[in-house]
Formats: sequence, C-alpha cells, structure tokens
Amino acid sequence: MEKLRKAVSEIAYTQDHTKLTHLHRSLIPVLSFASSLYRLALSLRRSFYHYGLFTKHRLPVPVISVGNLTWGGNGKTPMVEFIARFLADSGISPLILTRGYAGGDETKMLRRHLLGRPVKIGVGANRAAIAAHFFEKYGYVDPYSTSNYADGLNLGQKVGNHPSSETIGAVVLDDGMQHWSLQHNLEILMINGLTLWGNCHLIPRGPLREPLNALGRADAVVLHHADLVSEQRLTDIDSMLREVNKSVPIFFTKMDPCFFFNVGNVNSRKPITALSNSILLCVSAIGSADAFVKGMEKIGAFYVDRLEFSDHHIFQPKDIEMMRKKLRELEDAFGSKPVVIVTEKDYDRDPGIFKHLDPYEILALCSELKIIPRGERTEDSFKKLLKEI
Repeated sequence: MEKLRKAVSEIAYTQDHTKLTHLHRSLIPVLSFASSLYRLALSLRRSFYHYGLFTKHRLPVPVISVGNLTWGGNGKTPMVEFIARFLADSGISPLILTRGYAGGDETKMLRRHLLGRPVKIGVGANRAAIAAHFFEKYGYVDPYSTSNYADGLNLGQKVGNHPSSETIGAVVLDDGMQHWSLQHNLEILMINGLTLWGNCHLIPRGPLREPLNALGRADAVVLHHADLVSEQRLTDIDSMLREVNKSVPIFFTKMDPCFFFNVGNVNSRKPITALSNSILLCVSAIGSADAFVKGMEKIGAFYVDRLEFSDHHIFQPKDIEMMRKKLRELEDAFGSKPVVIVTEKDYDRDPGIFKHLDPYEILALCSELKIIPRGERTEDSFKKLLKEI
C-alpha cells in the first residue's frame, strides 16, 4: 500500500509523463477513470448544496476556515495554530474544529502548543454537532449583539454562567474549504509554494481536491514555504493567482525552526545551531517532505539524507529496520554517528516507536509559522483581516 501511495504521489506531481516508469504510466488510465468519478461526485455534491438538498449550518460565532485545494503539505495546521493563538491572546476564546486524521498527530501537536491558552479543540467528522456540544458546555458570545466584541471579552463579559475565559468567541475550521455543511465568514486558502497544483488533475490522478476555479471563493490566499521559492517564481505565482481572483490579498509564510527536543523528553531543548556540521537523517511521513529537508539543509548541517513515507503513515517495525540500515550506511560513510531528525507530527503520531532506534540520537524539530512581509502584506495586515470579521 505504501508503494502504491508513493506511485500515485509521483504521478500527481510529475508534469512530463515520459519521466515516469512504465509501471507508473500503466496506472494513469485507472487513475484518470477514478478522477472522472470523483469529478462527478464533486459536481453532484456542489449541486445538492446549491439547491438546498443538503443543509448549510450557520454557527452563532464567526467561522474562520483554513483550507487548501491539494492534499497535504500546505501549512493548514500551523496556520490554524497561528490564528488560534492570536485570537486567544486578543481575549477571544476560539474553538478549533478538526476531523482528526490518522493517529490524530496534528490534534496532539495543537494541544501541546496551545496548552494554557483558552482554546478548545473538537475532533470528528460531524463538526456542526461537535460545535453544538461545545457551545452547550461553554456558552458563546454573540458578536452581532455586542457593540465591541473583543473589548467586551477583555473586560470579562459573561454569557449566562460561563466565564469569558471559557466562553467561545470564534471557530477555526481546520481543513474547511471542502467542508460545505458549515457557513464560513472568512475563507483562507493555503498553497504549497514548492508544489502548487502538481499536474493540475483532480485526485487521484492529481493532487487537486477541487478545480482551480475554486480559488475564486478565497477571501485570502497564503503561499506557504515562500522562503524556499525564488523571487521570480513568487512573482509568477502572484500573477497566476490574480488571473483567477483579482482582488484577493496574498500573504507569504514560512516555517521558522525554533529548537529541537529529544523524543524521549518532550521538555528538553536543543538549539538549532547545535547541529551545524552534523550528519542528519531526516525521517518524515508528512505532506511536504521537501520543505522539511530543505529547512534542515539551511541550518548548516554537513550532510543531510532522507527517508520519506506517505502523509500520516504509521511507522512499523520494518520501517524502523529500514532506518537502522540507512543509519549504519551513513555511519560507515562518514565515520561518525548520524542524528535522526523527525517532525513534530511524526513524533506525536507514535512517540514510543523511535526508542527502537537506540543508541542513535533522535530529535524532533519544533517550528513556528511566520508571515513574511512583502509589500503591504504583513503580519499586521493579516491580523487586521482577522479582526474585521
């Protein structure tokens, strides 16, 4: 199954089919047929919502949707955390609604990062029902009946018996662009600047979850991993986006490495500079492994190797043995012990699995989303966009 996932991903991000193996090319007709079925199902679903056969729920607080048009690696979860942190620090208690994929790695990471802040996290497919449960438990602030919404919360406003630190003031919808059963007040579209739309086909032949004209629904576009893209490429992407949505504000973000922690002690801290001139093996099962590896190359490591698995992959004993084999090869080649670097998502998926790599040092990279100033599009202007709703 892992090999099939890799093959599908390679086809999705390859523009020139002549570069694919014969086996990969033989899969294209099957994937094309499946994509046609997906397009039909997508069109029917959109029509059902348009004609009212499926119900759209309106929540009593503003809903900020963070979504994408392609699978994985677009920075949705870091952006959800960025928004939730900003709202909480501004006196507004947000509720994050997430589906909770695979082992719930992203949810676990959000809980760790937002610990101590008045942020709730609801997990499950029926997000309207989950939201209703949280509103019943904690209460909510109606922004339409409050003259000064944020100030009211900061002054300790209460709804019923619910203290304002617990009362929900906004919803952040993780992976919300295709979640049409909830009405959105703000649609933020995340785009991976390294891969964009791949081969521009719908899944499974390509990475697109919707046709590109869905860009027109976005209230803001965020180009993620912009620090790893050339200036000319950024300009070209900007022009491309404006052909579809002329007035949409476009922001640029990156993942800023903060520190490492030992997988055996989540409270440990090792500075990024500590691994300059080291031999690194980057192990990941995330949507954008290229960005992870490029980030490690930028810290000044002597040599960086990689082992990649499909997004949300659950590591198995055979995977650990593959890692051990690669580590022994690196140790023989360079005469010193390499260090294994994993992402936080990989750590949170199964923290205990990496103990089987002893005696090698295993570190998890902790990174933070940063908005890169570009013209009038700055962190302040992005936060102003959030405040306006």
